[in-house]
Amino acid sequence: MENRYEAILKEMEPLSVLSPDGEIIPGQEAPALEDKQLLELMRRMVFTRTWDQRAVSLNRQGRLGFYAPVSGQEASIVGTGFPLVKEDFVCPGYRDMPQLYWHGLPMANAFLYSRGHQEGGRIPQGVNILLPQIIIGAQIVQAAGVAMGLKKRGTTNVAMAYTGDGGSSQGDFYEGMNFAGVYKLPVVFVVQNNHYAISTPRSKQTAAATIAQKAVAAGIPGVQVDGMDILAVYKAASEAVERARRGEGPTLIETLTYRFGPHSMSGDDPTKYRTKDEQGEWEVKDPLVRFRRFLEKKGLWSEEQEMKIVEEAKAEVANAIKQAEAAAPMTVEGLIDSMFETTPAYLEEQKEYFRGI
Repeated sequence: MENRYEAILKEMEPLSVLSPDGEIIPGQEAPALEDKQLLELMRRMVFTRTWDQRAVSLNRQGRLGFYAPVSGQEASIVGTGFPLVKEDFVCPGYRDMPQLYWHGLPMANAFLYSRGHQEGGRIPQGVNILLPQIIIGAQIVQAAGVAMGLKKRGTTNVAMAYTGDGGSSQGDFYEGMNFAGVYKLPVVFVVQNNHYAISTPRSKQTAAATIAQKAVAAGIPGVQVDGMDILAVYKAASEAVERARRGEGPTLIETLTYRFGPHSMSGDDPTKYRTKDEQGEWEVKDPLVRFRRFLEKKGLWSEEQEMKIVEEAKAEVANAIKQAEAAAPMTVEGLIDSMFETTPAYLEEQKEYFRGI
């Protein structure tokens, strides 16, 4: 007789809509998106891939500070954020700069943040985001708090939080989900499972067969989705967002994805813990290739269109890094002034001290 655990695992089979050759899988339905929306999904993925490649290059040139590459995760990044509206909130981790950009953060601000400049922490008015959380998993608790605020305001807006598979091993992950489940908060928790927490494989982080099934303990729905298939990701995310808007509470989405590059540009060497065979298995699932084939078969995409977006992305990156490099150098005095509307007396004393040095 099948036990309850085995039944749960069957329910957690990953959702896929597109096959690797760009065909709709028999028995599956594509989400109801207009052609212009399909093109926008592809535009964002191509733009994000190009931005990522340029950011890696800028880091190697010493023009950016900390940077966590995202190539390979574009379907997870773009597909989850696409159902959101401006009034929704995004609560990111440090690999989630593209999500912030697509939600309204200027790219120059993202670069300032990477360079450690205080202006990189200034969120423009009307951009509903939190800054990238460096403490692994802490954004899950923050998102639950944001969602509680949205619920108390009586809005239909939602919060969306992002973490990696490593984040699901933290206490904050369970605490945030549990709180959100109890109060039926309008929040979507996205775990981008790229299979490694830096160099630690998922198999050494948890004995659970899936991360999605951890939603069961919080009394909320959990969905595992093919994170290299943007139509599947969008379908799962849009359903979760609409569920939250209706007041039906949170959802946990696990996107099965893969980062093609290192964990970060801070000395990580993925060849020491990943094999070429594993890399090759995931590269054939490249989300851009899969969706490109789908669009080409519909007569919606061409190499000319893609190259135009690549050039647009390169130009925007070049302009953004130019703006970031032109920012006034930080000073201790300026840092103190940026912290308070009215500077406390003890900090005024510190400013005087530093003026005298």
